[in-house]
Amino acid sequence: MKYSLGLYEKAIPAGYDFARMFDIARTSGFDRLEISIDETDWRQERLDWSEEKQRELGQLSRTMGTPLLTMCLSGHRKWPLGSHDEKTRERALEMMKKAIVFSANTGIRIIQLAGYDVYYEDGDADTERWFRENLAKSAEIAAEYGVVLAFETMETPFMDTVTKSMHYVDLIDSPWLGVYPDIGNLKNASLIYGTDVVEDMKRGSGHIFAVHLKETKPGLYRDMNFGDPTGHTEYVRCIKASLEMGVRMFTGEFWHQKGQDYEKTICDSAKFLRAKIEEAAAQCE
Repeated sequence: MKYSLGLYEKAIPAGYDFARMFDIARTSGFDRLEISIDETDWRQERLDWSEEKQRELGQLSRTMGTPLLTMCLSGHRKWPLGSHDEKTRERALEMMKKAIVFSANTGIRIIQLAGYDVYYEDGDADTERWFRENLAKSAEIAAEYGVVLAFETMETPFMDTVTKSMHYVDLIDSPWLGVYPDIGNLKNASLIYGTDVVEDMKRGSGHIFAVHLKETKPGLYRDMNFGDPTGHTEYVRCIKASLEMGVRMFTGEFWHQKGQDYEKTICDSAKFLRAKIEEAAAQCE
């Protein structure tokens, strides 16, 4: 069974140029690189590159054999679509359009959206309404450029399950909006709600475009290495369910941690994740 395994950009120390990151991903056992557009100014500035520079990045990725197919767009934590501040909402929508155009120019197919109405503010009925309205506008822009938007399941109650993500997918009813769940976050949510993580994933059948693979444990959502004995992510069950639903794109989400040998960590992660995917694939009918 063929599949694509991506490397999250932040697994590599910050400051490396793209040519080096493409090389690290490919030589470490990954198929592609997932770019991050987060809250930092220097990553946000990528969205303001000229069209020519954006196209050159896409061409470089393909020439080096490490395509850019997915983007993790977490910058909406700082500039959320549902903010009480009108100017913040305008900036959030502008960021969305820039990210979609960037994706069209570089060859990115899927933008993973942070499932927050707001993050640094208190949510209420107004933030949910503004989020929903701007999400509809975002889906229209995505349709214009042929780029898929897909929710990440997060660590906050607003959208920590596939079921909650699908509420908005169903509401917007666009072929350009779906789900890109994080199975580590889903496992933590399943403990909170007493639900089964795989049954929750199946709620998104036909609308899950890719899956984040991440190690978590109760109450901890990041900065864990794959295979940590305290981790509880249900890799094989979740990957098997994903494969059976037609998903073929997976991304290893992990972060470079100070003091670690990042090259060894990335290589070990690729081996760990491929073993889990292949184990899951062997169980599929």
